[in-house]
Amino acid sequence: MSENDFFALAPLLLLSGSAVLIMLLIVAKLSHRIIQISSLFLFFISFLSLFYIQKILPYNVGTLLVVDGFGVFIVGLVIFSGLVVNILSYIYFEEKEEGPREYYVLLFLCTLGASVLALSQHFVSLFLGLEILTVGLYALIAYLRGRNHSIEAGIKYLVLAAFSSAFLLFGMALIYLETGTMVFLQMIPESTKSLSPLFYAGLGMMLVGVGFKLAVVPFHMWTADVYQGAPAPVTAFIATASKGGVLAVLFRFFIAIDGFKFSSVMFVLACIAAASMIFGNLLALRQRNLKRILAYSSVAHMGYLLVAFVPGSLMSLQAVCFYLFAYFATTLAAFGVVILMSGKNDDAEDIDEYRALFWRHPGQACMLSFAMLSLAGIPLTAGFTGKFYILATAVQSGYWPLAVILALSSVIGLFYYLRVITAMFAGNSNSVPEVKEKHVFFFRAGMLALSVLAAMIIWLGIYPEDVISFIRLIAF
Repeated sequence: MSENDFFALAPLLLLSGSAVLIMLLIVAKLSHRIIQISSLFLFFISFLSLFYIQKILPYNVGTLLVVDGFGVFIVGLVIFSGLVVNILSYIYFEEKEEGPREYYVLLFLCTLGASVLALSQHFVSLFLGLEILTVGLYALIAYLRGRNHSIEAGIKYLVLAAFSSAFLLFGMALIYLETGTMVFLQMIPESTKSLSPLFYAGLGMMLVGVGFKLAVVPFHMWTADVYQGAPAPVTAFIATASKGGVLAVLFRFFIAIDGFKFSSVMFVLACIAAASMIFGNLLALRQRNLKRILAYSSVAHMGYLLVAFVPGSLMSLQAVCFYLFAYFATTLAAFGVVILMSGKNDDAEDIDEYRALFWRHPGQACMLSFAMLSLAGIPLTAGFTGKFYILATAVQSGYWPLAVILALSSVIGLFYYLRVITAMFAGNSNSVPEVKEKHVFFFRAGMLALSVLAAMIIWLGIYPEDVISFIRLIAF
């Protein structure tokens, strides 16, 4: 391996090495506190390593991986999500019935899998990254074995992932049979007229597999059950890093094969986007469980991202990158409050548990309010800027029906987002008992992380020019 190969793979090598190091710390029987702090330091080092590979971009690591600006941006978001989840995990797992040490090994491996996905340009690396991510998530989702919902969620995710992998592998096999190559860039057909039914069948099966991973309609079955049953930090990771890696490799694959010129495929994706926006918001309307609300909300937001994806223009890439940034910050902030509110035996899921939260802990209430307003797309938040960017992309490319559906479905979403906010500000201070903070240092570290996320939400809503300019620099 050359020196440039080493530098290009530095983030992946650090993540894999960190998993091994944490295993050695577990063998040494160190405390949960030491392992958590060590994991946090290793995540931070992995994130910093991204800044040292800028001088060699873009760089191909054989035919399997390509390290370019887009890939580094997505890997940065994935590692940042893992870092935030790590900060919030100590206070969540410290009092749980299961030993939390192995959890950090699995978290590193899942982050590694999502990062490999973001850099993949070959079927082998795509499937390798997907399996590293998925196998780790099996264990993370069912980590709290003493809870029936966790075991149920783990089994359901196992079934969904098995279906996804089966469709994906079969689709890859058909495309390989037709093209004779597994490298994305070598699959470019001369024209859409020369494509055989075999290629279309393979592409369709791959989209089904990716649809299960993104949990878009009609592949969203059991998504809410998995979100509800998984530990809250794991749910936050699934909603952000997992989907970000899959969406990144899907974008890279379609750009490499020039798939945006396949009108029939784009029509199917447009229909999936419209259905996800409509049904995701409608299914969330009657939910009283906050984790289930965020699950169906994520279905709708994947639909929004597909609206930006379908045009396939340079602006599409920029809109997807910006919206992923905004979505990651907002979703991590929302789940962060859920994590800090959760108790020893159960997660803080029911909306009634957030009633009068402003009088108990105004900081948490304000941060969750910022997150809900951003998810709803209210002006002066990151969500509004991101949706405006997506609407501009759709309108510029002539996808007016998708733009209209996005606007109308966002109006529907206002109801359940605002219902959470009104619950937090209901009641009065006289009827609220005093709240005692546990694990004060880690609680304050979690609040600091949430404060940074809240600041990012407002910053992206008021002054997004810096991020947009940076995204334009890293575009393909």
